Amino acid sequence: MSIPDEEQAPPSKTQRKRAMAELQALGEELVELSSDRLRKIDLPEELRTAVREAQRMLRHDDARRRQMQYIGRLMRDVDPQPIRAVLAVVRGESADETAKLHRIERRRTEFLADERVLHEIAAAAPSVDLQHLRALRRAALLEQAQGKPPRSYRAIFQLLKELEQGGATVVSGVEDDRE
Repeated sequence: MSIPDEEQAPPSKTQRKRAMAELQALGEELVELSSDRLRKIDLPEELRTAVREAQRMLRHDDARRRQMQYIGRLMRDVDPQPIRAVLAVVRGESADETAKLHRIERRRTEFLADERVLHEIAAAAPSVDLQHLRALRRAALLEQAQGKPPRSYRAIFQLLKELEQGGATVVSGVEDDRE
């Protein structure tokens, strides 16, 4: 004989404490994020302000500990699932995000190996500055040949990533209007 949902006992004190500790740990992860990434997460203004305040606290003392507890209390009123999902993407735990980054890396490698890939990128993203992309390719190849830091190599990756986020699937060579 099973007990109906309405008649089940409330969570035990240990379960409540564990849930609160998890929410506080989630809040601590929010505090560790950069300002740019934090802006991209949909948070209540009171929680966002508390996180920014904790980010300004440089010393890990009692004041910061109390601020973290306050963030944990504020987290009780927020649905943690969307925050967990965003943090998983930030940590690279999202399989879709990881696959997307791998596709972009492959596309960059193909582009460095063969300049004809530039036409496929241009077909997928007509707004791309081809001259800038060619210059980045030349600079990246020169950096590799001279053993210099890969600034242009990284810039190509960022550009391809921005183009993909802008709507066109640059990494597959096929235009894709996402809605």
